Amino acid sequence: MSRTFIQVAFCCSFSPSTSPCPSPPLFTKLAIAMTLFFLVTVAVLSVIPLHVSDHFFIFFQPCLTTNPSPSSAPIVTFHRNLKSLSPSCLYPATLSALPSAAQFSDLSIDNSTNIFLSALSFSLDSLCPLISRPARPSAIQWLINALCDRRTKLQAAEQRWHKSKTCVGLDVYKELFSTFLSAVSSAKTTFFHNKIQPAIKKTIQTLHHFSCILCPLLPPSPSFLILNDFALFFRDKVKAIIDKFSTSPCPVCTGLPCKVTFSEFKLLSETEISDLLISHRATTCLLDLIPLTLLKTNFPQLSTFISKIINSLLSSGCFPSAVKTALISPLLKKPSLDPKSVQNYRPVSLLPSLSKTVERVACDQLSEFLTRNHLCDGYQSQFKVSHSTKTLLLAASHALRVARVASLSSDVILLYLFAAFDTVNHQILLSSLSQLGIKGTVLRWLETYLSDRSNQVVWRAPRSSPLSLSTGLLQGSVLGPLLFRNCTSSLGPVIASYGFNYHCFADDNQLFLSFPPGRSDISDHISACLLELSAWVSDHHLQLNLSKTEILNLPAGLSFCYGQTGQLTHFANLLG
Repeated sequence: MSRTFIQVAFCCSFSPSTSPCPSPPLFTKLAIAMTLFFLVTVAVLSVIPLHVSDHFFIFFQPCLTTNPSPSSAPIVTFHRNLKSLSPSCLYPATLSALPSAAQFSDLSIDNSTNIFLSALSFSLDSLCPLISRPARPSAIQWLINALCDRRTKLQAAEQRWHKSKTCVGLDVYKELFSTFLSAVSSAKTTFFHNKIQPAIKKTIQTLHHFSCILCPLLPPSPSFLILNDFALFFRDKVKAIIDKFSTSPCPVCTGLPCKVTFSEFKLLSETEISDLLISHRATTCLLDLIPLTLLKTNFPQLSTFISKIINSLLSSGCFPSAVKTALISPLLKKPSLDPKSVQNYRPVSLLPSLSKTVERVACDQLSEFLTRNHLCDGYQSQFKVSHSTKTLLLAASHALRVARVASLSSDVILLYLFAAFDTVNHQILLSSLSQLGIKGTVLRWLETYLSDRSNQVVWRAPRSSPLSLSTGLLQGSVLGPLLFRNCTSSLGPVIASYGFNYHCFADDNQLFLSFPPGRSDISDHISACLLELSAWVSDHHLQLNLSKTEILNLPAGLSFCYGQTGQLTHFANLLG
């Protein structure tokens, strides 16, 4: 009987108690088992001997507490049935909520932007309101309509067999089940063949397809990561780096000022703005009050208001506060990383379409000025024509091969910056732009673009409270890569002063030095260069990622080692 009681206790998840048993000497095995395996608190416990036998009557009142298993709330999505909305109906509704064109021209930048966005939101909400529904699981891509029909017939045959319990019904079910399995196998084969075959001659795409098939990325469970985990991690990571530097930095100004200046943006015509919107990818984020496809369709009717807003932003040197908020969407850095750790996510910014449109205008004109006056570093690559990662890797491998043919040893130093985009100091950035000839209205516009920004982290539908930003550039913005390149434009001369060839791609920096095998001072030379680079990084309020900084030695003949400031490695990944 005691064995049975112990088995029941184990089934009820009772664990042994370490406290001494308060039972009397005549406590039987059953009483001992009960007290040993009780996990709950016992309010009343009494042992009454039975006079007619050698057994005891045990009476107790346990205080049972239930711990409900944590269950995540269902994810709710919101959508609009845009198929039921006629694009021609949006313009009259929007126009009725807007003032006349003459009155609209007299409004300030912030007021005109807010009124226009509010009119778009009001018209869309009245014509096509938001509808909430539970989030649906991702559709299986290879599950075609023919398979769905076969599955429906299979389920119906199974139900008929369960009701009839006849051999004929079972045979029909088995036949349909065998046919369904064959159809599933054929559908999978056709799907993967059609996906891989077009990219069979493109190695990168082929490897990507195989990686997605063999090692699909599984999203983390909602019980592991919550919204505040990301918000606090992104905020604290940047704050820990910023706190290491002085609170009132002096802008770093090196070299002579540029003789040519760029002080005013060129205003755009309605045709140029229309072409700019049409060339945009039709992407929409949660901050967009109206889908970009609808805005493109109704642009001819709303061109006067949109052109006035964009040209006013460019001519006044102001950036409206209505589009300064960004949504931060955590993106896993690599598929091989653990999706349950917040450290493996990158904060990618989602910006409204109006902000990206104005940024693209400013970026095009800034890039044209810097390129025309040869102010861009030719060894910096990021979102530049003819400066892709493939070009960078080819240039690096070619330089190392040439050194090898010339019987020279080579050292490759890989430097990485830690959270570089998030820790860019705005004062130092504006000072660097001023040195490059960015003046007047353009510089004021960039200053208002960078100031008073905020972001909200979005994870599985809900948003965090707004977090103000005093430093950094938004990853995912149009202007971010261009501004970061100019912020680090003075890094190249420091590297070149030590005889290194280099190439930079965003926050990844590759240094190459070829030298005769018998050179004895190479270790001190590399150490001095790294110390100088470390000082430059610190002066610009950036931080080296020492865990990813590596030194690769490629000897001309026999391998040899020497002491260097860095970690020697037998292999290294460029741009990764």
